Amino acid sequence: MTDTRRRVKVYTLNEDRQWDDRGTGHVSSAYVERLKGMSLLVRAESDGSLLLESKINPNTAYQKQQDTLIVWSEAENYDLALSFQEKAGCDEIWEKICQVQGKDPSVDITQELIDESEEERFDDMSSPGLELPPCELSRLEEVAELVASSLPSPLRREKLSLALENEGYIRKLLELFRVCEDLENREGLHHLYDIIKGIFLLNRTALFEVMFSEECIMDVIGCLEFDPSLPQPRRHREFLTTTARFKEVIPISDPELRQKIHQTYRVQYIQDMVLPTPSVFEENMLSTLHSFIFFNKVEIVGMLQDDEKFLTELFAQLTDEATDDDKRHELVNFLKEFCAFSQTLQPQNRDAFFKTLSNMGILPALEVILGMDDVHVRGAATDIFSYLVEYNPSMVREFVMQESQQNDDDILLINLIIEHMICDTDPELGGAVQLMGLLRTLVDPENMLATANKTEKTEFLSFFYKHCMHVLSAPLLANTTEEKPSKDDFQTCQLLALIVELLTFCVEHHTYHIKNYIINKDILRRVLVLTASQHAFLALCALRFMRKIIGLKDEFYNRYIMRNFLFEPVVKAFLNNGSRYNLINSAIIEMFEYVRVEDVKSLTAHIIENYWKALEDVDYVQTFKGLKLRYEQQRERQDNPKLDSMRSILRNHRFRRDARTLEDEEEMWFNTDEEDLEDGEAVVPPSDKMKSDEDLMDPISKFMERKKLKDSEEKEVLTGKASLSGRQSPSFKLSFSSSPKPSLSSPPTSSLHPGSPGSPSSPGTGARSPPPTAAVTTKGGLVGLVDYPDDDEEDEDEEDADSKEESPPLSKKSKLSS
Repeated sequence: MTDTRRRVKVYTLNEDRQWDDRGTGHVSSAYVERLKGMSLLVRAESDGSLLLESKINPNTAYQKQQDTLIVWSEAENYDLALSFQEKAGCDEIWEKICQVQGKDPSVDITQELIDESEEERFDDMSSPGLELPPCELSRLEEVAELVASSLPSPLRREKLSLALENEGYIRKLLELFRVCEDLENREGLHHLYDIIKGIFLLNRTALFEVMFSEECIMDVIGCLEFDPSLPQPRRHREFLTTTARFKEVIPISDPELRQKIHQTYRVQYIQDMVLPTPSVFEENMLSTLHSFIFFNKVEIVGMLQDDEKFLTELFAQLTDEATDDDKRHELVNFLKEFCAFSQTLQPQNRDAFFKTLSNMGILPALEVILGMDDVHVRGAATDIFSYLVEYNPSMVREFVMQESQQNDDDILLINLIIEHMICDTDPELGGAVQLMGLLRTLVDPENMLATANKTEKTEFLSFFYKHCMHVLSAPLLANTTEEKPSKDDFQTCQLLALIVELLTFCVEHHTYHIKNYIINKDILRRVLVLTASQHAFLALCALRFMRKIIGLKDEFYNRYIMRNFLFEPVVKAFLNNGSRYNLINSAIIEMFEYVRVEDVKSLTAHIIENYWKALEDVDYVQTFKGLKLRYEQQRERQDNPKLDSMRSILRNHRFRRDARTLEDEEEMWFNTDEEDLEDGEAVVPPSDKMKSDEDLMDPISKFMERKKLKDSEEKEVLTGKASLSGRQSPSFKLSFSSSPKPSLSSPPTSSLHPGSPGSPSSPGTGARSPPPTAAVTTKGGLVGLVDYPDDDEEDEDEEDADSKEESPPLSKKSKLSS
């Protein structure tokens, strides 16, 4: 097994100046040919993949922090850190780095060379070290100038850091601070502010450890109170000693842990409140301070987690009925902060953390807390619950399903969450929005697990709809008993909008569970009552809910909508909206347009038969006229069953009129793509194109002779002969051929290939095809109307009856019927 001394975690600093964990592995140093030098290599302990390959550059500044950390910058904005499990391993790698750079391993930072003049570099390297002035009141200005002049140069910063560290200079400065404060020497205090701020910008861990020690940190904060730019000093120490109080909700027996908590709080306070906001040039100079706080938090969580006695006592008091409310309040706030600290842990440690909390009984404890009257306590419990749901929703689901076997519905954890959402007193419903997000995560099938023995989705959704859905929908059902919402104030509408949004989510993801619930409880009718609300956002929520249901194209839903006439409130809302062009207008039109485009036959018939009179005057969109056309086409197909059979024959290319065969020219024309035709060119068979104008005029004269006969025989053609036109009022058509070939005139944008997209004979494309009276201008200047394949048959019947040149129509009818 690999030596644990070399076990490390790799961290990178992100844009928010937070450390991201990149994985755990084992570090080694070796010569890498590709990088042409000694490099640090970290291989993942899980699969042996390479987590880090970093060349040890002679000019890179490496820092050793807290005995188990090595931090450095690979590029201008790319900081790396190795966190060692053991100090011995950190020392070994540090010696390798110092050996490559030719440095003494006793230092905590290696030198960094940047662009400086040769003279400065020579002066810095030739001088053995930086000599600090004596720490005296009269020399404070000199010390402040020395610190300020050293900050721009990394070499001088390094030498200043070593001088401050080796001579114990910081402690001497802090003694001088107490003297100045006693003497009220404002000038000296201002110099000390500049000196201490400059020491922070040196960004050195060894100096931080001195400054943040128990005996020094309050004096450091005192120095930072006397900002020369402010007329009066700040009162940070007063706040930390009197206002901010450390509460041990459970006594912490480990003195090291207690000291670490105190230190972290104070350092965090220095970073957030005491130090001035760093400029763009100073921001990177405080990276070590960020790291110090980050690793302190990781250490605190680890120490608390390992203290089983502490956690056992914590959860025992949380769930004990004898615990008074104030004490429980403090315990909950501690647990919330504990969970917040855990977010700094790397993933595998976070797994162990939440598993420990689960084993300790955090969910039963939360159930007790959520039942309390204190709003602040419930708010903290909600935050803790959100950490658990975001981390592992399956763990929460498993708990509530087990709980349902022992408890009533009223005290189930999820029902408590729903009740708090419903009873949120915030006018903006901030808490309700947060809780609704957690509920959505819990009922989302995307994060549910399926195993060989059981399916979490089936079990949990069955539980949710049996035990919880009635609690969620109760406000909706209570407020929609009449034709208008009983309460229409803003807060109630906000809550109902949240509930309807969650129901919409369920419609999309829960299939038969939500379907049974909606149909059995008549939920859609109740939701559509909300379209009468004065708040447009709530009416739109209701429309989205219905649109989601229609979008499923489920006949169970469609029959439910038709049986209960549920388009009526939608049409009412549309008419009440009037001519206003707004979201409600657009949403309703889009809903009807979807029914038309998707050709939902049952809903199309229902809408036209029941609401056409109310909608027929709407002409600024073609949606409703298109629906009427769809409806008429459906009726035609029902009235003429032979029409459907003929169209299916045409679509399958199994039918040729009589025994005729098309000539090769026409075969080629039928196979020509629309794109091959020039814009504006009429679609005319090649054989017809070659005919003269006289030839083209011949069929027109024949047509005029037939017209009178056609008018008298109209009824006979439609009824007695079972006309194949498929329309109640046949349109006039001009035939461009005197030969027995079929007429092929059509708009240039439509292909007349039987059954092709855009062809009038194609099913489901009636609304998209051109109107029957659309005209086409040919090169000869004649105007022809759209000719449908079934109308060709009618024309041929008439032509055959008139000219007697072809076989009788009966033969064709018999062929069709066969």
